Amino acid sequence: MTGEKMNAEKLATEKSSSRRESVDLAALAEIVERFAGKQIVLFGDFVADEFQFGEISRVSREAPVLILRHRETRVVPGGGANAANNFSALGAKVFPVTVVGDDSAGSALTQYFRGIGVSSSGIIREKGWTTPTKARFLAGWAHTVAQQVLRVDREPRGAPGDSVQSKVAKRLRAVLKKAEGLAVSDYGFGVASPAGVRDALRGLKREIPVALDARYQINAYAGCGITTATPNEAELEALHHTTIGRNLGELERRGRATLKKMKLQSLLVTRGSHGMALFEAAGKKICHLPVHGSDQAVDVTGAGDTVLAAYTLALACLASPFEAAHIANIAGGLVVMKRGTATVTRGELLAAIRGEVSGGAA
Repeated sequence: MTGEKMNAEKLATEKSSSRRESVDLAALAEIVERFAGKQIVLFGDFVADEFQFGEISRVSREAPVLILRHRETRVVPGGGANAANNFSALGAKVFPVTVVGDDSAGSALTQYFRGIGVSSSGIIREKGWTTPTKARFLAGWAHTVAQQVLRVDREPRGAPGDSVQSKVAKRLRAVLKKAEGLAVSDYGFGVASPAGVRDALRGLKREIPVALDARYQINAYAGCGITTATPNEAELEALHHTTIGRNLGELERRGRATLKKMKLQSLLVTRGSHGMALFEAAGKKICHLPVHGSDQAVDVTGAGDTVLAAYTLALACLASPFEAAHIANIAGGLVVMKRGTATVTRGELLAAIRGEVSGGAA
């Protein structure tokens, strides 16, 4: 038997171990309708996404670099702040709990959320701490699409101080008392931590969905009360020191190992143009979701934040992980067709689902 034939048979066997179920699109629309007013707490790292726009004027005489004539600067929520922004756009009543610096980026993020009616009482400012900021420089002409030519990151030198962390813990415990879901967005800047999540959930007398999106070492949150996680494939590969690619067997082994180690109810792995993979406890087979819409993404910046928001909200509305994964998949497919750090509104999500219903009926 040739190697090519063996690989084909292996792929067919792996595919047979996955489940292919149809989803009730009308039920998905009803779930999204219930997003409105759901009380969700977002705990994690706020990041400022700064975009510097300009036109290329000439090549510098000092060095072989382009000179960008500055036109405008935009600062939008990134990281956990983008997740909070997506929760708000999807209709939830979101309560962010985080730390920002006493700097211009921290001020911009705080003012942004106040401007859209989101409580800023949990956005705690620390003097001397740097708000994580990703500054992107984009060049283009008046009638062309701007292209990124440089990115400069400004990061804090360490986690927030103990006194600020105590304030964060106190605020987190307070807002969780009425929460219908908790989303943890850990970008590695020290605001979110396994100990912080464990302590906050210890006194909670109700069971709520607790979703994790962590850039590094998601298994450090094992035993903290996390019920689900939404890593991308690269994060899962880094966790297990492996390469997945098109090897569905490796994907299943690593996904199930993570699900078991963290004692999760579900694990949703985002796979870029390959869609998503949903793992559930209780012996259910892996579910593969093909990418929604076009597989030629315009911009994947912040797509994981949109997936976290849509998936958490659906679970908070008592959707099954299977239903929640489909909703998150549609939301992710919509947001990657937008440029920059973007959100998906509840109206856009409903329109996409109802469009699928109409298309199916036709």
